[in-house]
Amino acid sequence: MKNRVIVIGAGGAGLVAALNAHENGAEVTVITKEYPTRSQTCMAQGGINAVLSCDEGDSVEMHIQNTLKSAKGLAEQSAVRYMCEEAPKAVAWLDSIGVTFSRTPESKIAQRKLGGAYAARACYAQDYTGLKILHTLYDRVLAAQIEILNERYLLELLTQLEESGKKYICGVSLLNKRSGEVEIYEASSVIIATGGYSRLYHNFSTNSVSSTGDGIAAALRAGARVSDMEFVQFHPTALKNSSILISESARGAGGHLLNSKHKRFVDELAPRDKVSKAIYDEIAKGEDIYLDIRHLGAEFIEKELPQEVKLTKLYEDINPVHDLIPIKPAAHYTMGGIEVDMNSSTCINGLFAAGECANHKVHGANRLGGNSLLELVVFGRQAGESAVKYAKSFSKRVDISGQKEFFEKEIVEIKKQINESNFYENHAYLGELFYKHVGIKRDKDALEETLKVLQEMRKALPKMGVSDKTKEYNTNLIEFLEFKNMLLLGEAVLLSAISRDESRGAHFRVDAPISNEKYRAHTVIDIDGEISYEN
Repeated sequence: MKNRVIVIGAGGAGLVAALNAHENGAEVTVITKEYPTRSQTCMAQGGINAVLSCDEGDSVEMHIQNTLKSAKGLAEQSAVRYMCEEAPKAVAWLDSIGVTFSRTPESKIAQRKLGGAYAARACYAQDYTGLKILHTLYDRVLAAQIEILNERYLLELLTQLEESGKKYICGVSLLNKRSGEVEIYEASSVIIATGGYSRLYHNFSTNSVSSTGDGIAAALRAGARVSDMEFVQFHPTALKNSSILISESARGAGGHLLNSKHKRFVDELAPRDKVSKAIYDEIAKGEDIYLDIRHLGAEFIEKELPQEVKLTKLYEDINPVHDLIPIKPAAHYTMGGIEVDMNSSTCINGLFAAGECANHKVHGANRLGGNSLLELVVFGRQAGESAVKYAKSFSKRVDISGQKEFFEKEIVEIKKQINESNFYENHAYLGELFYKHVGIKRDKDALEETLKVLQEMRKALPKMGVSDKTKEYNTNLIEFLEFKNMLLLGEAVLLSAISRDESRGAHFRVDAPISNEKYRAHTVIDIDGEISYEN
């Protein structure tokens, strides 16, 4: 087991971490509940930020300042500086492994301007940037013959106590979705890279149905801390009827936002929180909102925004070359996550985290467009390196006997639960409540009401049994476990949002519309729901 690194999650952060750990000499296993190419990374369409040249007036310092400004005082400057300074190396590395970036006539990597940026620094591959990065990473992992275990659902992280009383990681328990069997794997170190928790908002999210925060919930139960859970970014342009994401690249290319009167009402390239609030206010007035890219011309749209054309045709039955695109804001990215330090390490020895599930404190109260892909590369590489360094020195005693039987009994007990209440209906109702009361604009009374509803759901879980009692491919069971995780994280979101009695970035309280220096700190919460504010 010594020198074995397990990576939970096979999106961009997980695959970057796996490649780095492998290159540093570890035995690596990647575990994912779906398949790597279905990761949420593929939905990051706009680009990855990096200052590749200062010829156009841009600089790393400007990238740092844009990020800090968007974060509204909650980003750690040292972490932001590290990420922005590493950005050119990250893009160069992606280029070297074969990511097919769009090119200028001079064969340089093409870049465009995204919201909140002083200059065009987002490196892109048409409007498929995340998809092409993800597929290239997957190809590299396959070429390196790194073991990938697909269709494994994370049940819990396994820990033991050192003599000092501090926990250390020793393995993971999984449910094999195909066979229905519980599997136990030992590890010297574990990297969590399982993405965010935007599916709390159910159908009001741009994320895939897999973004249920499983890794964050497991880390919280194991004894890790989470922070800034109240900060949820709403993307301004999701398709009105399906919440499918329309990339910021459409606005970066010159797209306009129009109301029912066909009037522009906001700077389309302002930070996402400002644009989403402006759209929310227009909708509250009874306006329909549209994204207009018709003036960009058919040739440009077909060449640079092909995915947006396909998505609008498929989900709205319109052609954006000729028609307005009906849009609404939707939950898109969760700034909060597992508390990590400057080495991507949690407070549990041997447990690391990277990507959207982790809080490296580079996004603060509002993520800058183009920084999510950057974060997963920079900190994915860091997590891989840190996990290997820890694993090579790992010499602790591990005893996981009886773990398989323990979790098998838990699964049996869940299947025995009575089915008086449909958890699917509860999830849909909770999603509506979250979008309405824990969305773009919030107030304390509505937050507290939503918390009461959620806590009642948690109490009623034993009466929300699964109807499918079979063993193999029991998606009903998996979805119940996901719902259970979302209730845990939803409570953390609500407790944090209620406690933060101010407005800051993506967190806007109509009953406390001004930022308060008292809350210029990170909201930290543990499994007992205890909240503290830490700088």
